[in-house]
Amino acid sequence: MNAILLMLMGLGAMALGYFVYSKFICEKIFKVDPHFRTPAHTMQDGIDYVPTNKYVLWGHHFTSVAGAAPIIGPAIAVIWGWVPAFLWVVFGTIFFAGVHDAGAIWASNRNKAKSIGALTGEVVGNRARSLFMIVIFLVLLMVNAVFAVVISGQLINFPSATIPVWGAILVALVIGQLIYRKNMSLLLVTIIGVVCLYGMIYVGPMMPISLPEMIGPVTDNQSWIIMLFVYAGIASLLPVWMLLQPRDYINGIQLFIGLILLYAAVLISGPELVAPAFNNDLPEGTPSMIPLLFVTIACGAISGFHGLVASGTTSKQLDKEPDLRFVGYFGAVGEGSLALAAIIAATAGFATLADWQAIYHQFGQGGVSAFIHGGANILQAGVGLDTVLSQTLLTVMVVLFAGTTMDTGLRLQRYIFQEWGAIYNIGWMQKAFPATLLAVGSCLLLSFGAGGDGSGGLLIWPLFGTTNQLLAGLTLLVITVMLVKKRRPMWYTLAPLVFLLFMTIFGLLIQLKSFYIKEDWFLFSLDLVVLAAAILVTLESGATLARQLKYNKENPAEAT
Repeated sequence: MNAILLMLMGLGAMALGYFVYSKFICEKIFKVDPHFRTPAHTMQDGIDYVPTNKYVLWGHHFTSVAGAAPIIGPAIAVIWGWVPAFLWVVFGTIFFAGVHDAGAIWASNRNKAKSIGALTGEVVGNRARSLFMIVIFLVLLMVNAVFAVVISGQLINFPSATIPVWGAILVALVIGQLIYRKNMSLLLVTIIGVVCLYGMIYVGPMMPISLPEMIGPVTDNQSWIIMLFVYAGIASLLPVWMLLQPRDYINGIQLFIGLILLYAAVLISGPELVAPAFNNDLPEGTPSMIPLLFVTIACGAISGFHGLVASGTTSKQLDKEPDLRFVGYFGAVGEGSLALAAIIAATAGFATLADWQAIYHQFGQGGVSAFIHGGANILQAGVGLDTVLSQTLLTVMVVLFAGTTMDTGLRLQRYIFQEWGAIYNIGWMQKAFPATLLAVGSCLLLSFGAGGDGSGGLLIWPLFGTTNQLLAGLTLLVITVMLVKKRRPMWYTLAPLVFLLFMTIFGLLIQLKSFYIKEDWFLFSLDLVVLAAAILVTLESGATLARQLKYNKENPAEAT
């Protein structure tokens, strides 16, 4: 099959989802109100609560939620064949991710921009909130620790990406000043920023920068990881308009241009999908497609991390409530289009089936490397870009996605510590600087406490997929309870959450058996904790939902 047909079907379906389904969900189910005063206005502080242009906010949300996961997950999952991966990415984006992301912003926006964890306490109960926040903390810890490893690895493997990756921070700082201090036209600022970023991508291969293999007692990998966390800690303390917003916005534009280039190359070169539609010759040790497909492709179809961003930073910057459709749902469509590009690069970017099988010789292979090498081959064939320049472009895409996710993730982790300080009345923990130190310290402890090489986050990464999907299901639970309390139709969120919770708990049980067989007692114990939290929060939420449905039946009233 030709990749052009796959691309047109996928992008066409997602566009239909945005223009038709999201309009119905936002107007008829969430009933967004253009006159509702958002927390960005009522609680404006110039640091975290800042009314923001919807295009700038979309850039922040899209690049924060995307990270490297929508590339890694789909580019691994094609080992089962491109058809299952394609179907889950497309339908997951339309009926799961878009509703989940827009719903999380809506729920938080209607409750003083509270995080989904804090909101659980009000909507479901305090016991559910405590369990939920443990799951949230684990997801953030995994994302921050592992994405630091991903970025470090790419900077070591592709030193040509060093200048554009770090230079993007300087560009963002300048853009923030131009938008908020000089009040320059957003279009003009966007053009300046994109030209600067692509100029650095062009210069990168001419001036590759690598760290020495050893810097005193630490390796180059450890040095990059330490520098990344120092940067992320500082970034999490700065006002959102100064670095986070402009960095995410300009990265979002640059990354979208990169996607357009990749899709244009597909249209021009028309590569064939060399990977099988359904792979019947799976390498030994490959797990069952069900439920692992729905866990492996996490951020490519639906992700609990999206709910953390939506309710943690995005809702605090929402200018007008109707903007959440463009920011939240279209942000999910942007991520779905990235996942689709990863599928095409990882299945049509190789010359022959044998070349593809050489990469996918065991489960877990492929991922970022398949995306970069396959995508570079397509760019070279389609638009004539030099191989090194193509690899640099795609590497910068991966690293910038991961970097913006780290920026937001560490800020969210700081919020978690501050919320715990408020819940347990610990005054010093409610302050930004101590909470940031705790966030950075916990990530570094995980990174360097296990093995000492900085990649300790990989130790608990096998649980990321299931824990992340569990978080998405629990977020949909909170949204569903809110809808029932407002006497609105619940099936548009209830059906996805039932499917998601079933697949996730099924996946946790399979992993539990695997960890037991391997005698990996640390991950076995952690899996038990996550599984217990999932079951208890589900029971608490189910009981709350049942009580509310009974109350609604006994006390008929108009929907609100």
